[in-house]
Amino acid sequence: MVKKMFAAALLASAMMMPVAGGAQTSDIVVVAQKGRVDTAVFGKRPFMRDPRLSPDGTKIAVMLSRDGVDNLAYIDLAKPGNPSTLIAKAEEYREAGDRTMGTWRWVGNRTLLVTLLSRENIFGQRADLRRLVAYDLETGKLMPLAWTDAGADAGTILHIDDEKETILLQRGTFKDGSFSPGPEVVEVDVRTGKYKSVMRPNPEVDSWMVDGKGVIRAAVGSDSKGNQRLMYRSNGSETLKTVSNEKDPTFTQSQIVPEIFLDEPDMAYATSNKDNLRRVYKVDMKTLEIVGPPVFQLSRYDVDGLIADESESERLGVASTTNKERRKWMDPRLAQIQAFFDEDFGEGNAMITSTNDGDTKLIVRVSETSDPGGYYLYDTESGKMQLLGWTHPILKGAKMNPTESVRYKASDGLEIEAVITYPRHRKSRKNLPVVVMPHGGPYGIRDEEGFGFFPWHQALAELGYVVIQPNYRGSGGYGKDFVKEGRKPDGYGNRMQDDLNDAVTWFGKQGLIDPKRACIMGWSYGGYATARGAQRDGDFWRCAIAGAGVYDFPMMKSYDTNAFGSFGASFQATASDLVDISFATRAFRSSNRERSFRGSRVLAKRKASIFDMSNSPRARTTFLMKMCISSGWKKRPSGSIASTRPMFRRTPTNRCLSR
Repeated sequence: MVKKMFAAALLASAMMMPVAGGAQTSDIVVVAQKGRVDTAVFGKRPFMRDPRLSPDGTKIAVMLSRDGVDNLAYIDLAKPGNPSTLIAKAEEYREAGDRTMGTWRWVGNRTLLVTLLSRENIFGQRADLRRLVAYDLETGKLMPLAWTDAGADAGTILHIDDEKETILLQRGTFKDGSFSPGPEVVEVDVRTGKYKSVMRPNPEVDSWMVDGKGVIRAAVGSDSKGNQRLMYRSNGSETLKTVSNEKDPTFTQSQIVPEIFLDEPDMAYATSNKDNLRRVYKVDMKTLEIVGPPVFQLSRYDVDGLIADESESERLGVASTTNKERRKWMDPRLAQIQAFFDEDFGEGNAMITSTNDGDTKLIVRVSETSDPGGYYLYDTESGKMQLLGWTHPILKGAKMNPTESVRYKASDGLEIEAVITYPRHRKSRKNLPVVVMPHGGPYGIRDEEGFGFFPWHQALAELGYVVIQPNYRGSGGYGKDFVKEGRKPDGYGNRMQDDLNDAVTWFGKQGLIDPKRACIMGWSYGGYATARGAQRDGDFWRCAIAGAGVYDFPMMKSYDTNAFGSFGASFQATASDLVDISFATRAFRSSNRERSFRGSRVLAKRKASIFDMSNSPRARTTFLMKMCISSGWKKRPSGSIASTRPMFRRTPTNRCLSR
């Protein structure tokens, strides 16, 4: 009964808007404000997000924002001037009962696959469920795909056959009152909804891998002790055999896992960080031995991953992030087109994000680091390039605050790269107030120069502040040794904090910023680092704004141990003294005022005032930042801001940043 109610509710939420609507030129061509842009503008939802071409290149599926709400839609290029057709709304997705859409993919030219996400309260525990629906462009109807007996996750697409209009779907199952020991694989006809079993669940398997023909060739699984097992077979008639079963206590993803199975017998492309930086190699899957030198590598950064061609049996390109996100095309034709884009728009400012079969039509995202940019449709045969839409509905392609990457030395000599955003309205770059914004994660994540989905750095720079986003030790993209530096017993809450302080000290010595007017602000791990900075280095920071941070590490490790086992619980809890690095335990346990700070509470400690904005929309943080840095707190904000339930303590004006 519960499953039927969930299925009905989830499908109904997706079918709320099966009507046609228009994305007119007037919706996207809005003149950007002259002079200083209001902070709220940076909180606007992107107008256009992730457009995808159909295989024949006649249609585009895209997420469009209308009146502050995202709507999945498709554009028929064969009917120029016609409005886009709205498929469904993508509502906010935060609390139990919320449902939205995640990703979308084409299967053939008349069916869109849409991933639905549902956040539920199941037996008192919050759970996220994932399902697939097929949208029929001919009938305008949505159809659930393989929902019967589905478990929590029934949304992993392993393979798409555009000609047969079928997919291979990996899903967990829930039968006879219990969950399956692992995921199964089913083949689904997206036109009829019928499906059949291809691979039964295996208790040793967490995920399956297929080759370009849709044959299951490998599987990966892990146990509670941290061992990761890789199984492989040469073809679909053989039995999977274990080729590797090792533990990675460094959590640096050191195991070799295939990304593209080649047409050569038992050969695959994979990435490996065996020599510190992650590079692309050819691998013998029977022995897991690397064959020859790296197929592709960068000198100072990791490779992110491979882009397969249409056959899914060869490289089309390589994805990486240096100072910003990039693509390197191995296909000669796409490489030549990319060179043309680099010459016309500037190196790295144009990125091919979607192509049709044959690569005759391309969707290209064009943007510099200081502007949100837009999406263009490029016809390689006619040479015509036309604007599909701007990413931001107001800023369009306006150049905002300049951004660059700078490397500085930490106090122990380790080189750290930071993304710096300079306030464009300042007459000079000397002795300016600064906001340090550590990213979340912390491990394996990093900041880069892109404008981004949440351009807080631009909102703050527009107010006149230098924004520094340090990729502190432990961040991703710089090799596994750099990650391991952050995972040392003195890393979390100590040396990683020093990296943030050292950024202020170093850039202060360069004359760019005034270290006496420094604030720290972050979300998730960045929220923790903010709270830790206020608690540990209260005299260093003028103010601190923390969002969704973990402030009690003994509590977190207890939770993670129950959820992920003792090995999994050590992913975050790397410090030698968890009590010492915990804001909550340090600040309150000594006075017998224990509290849980995994939710949205506001803390104050020493001279730096800290505000926790865990439940606030993105625009509110910059709004409150503006309030803090312009005056002292006089009263609790009213209206919509009050719904975030912050408890402000009055901060003398001279303790906030001064413009």
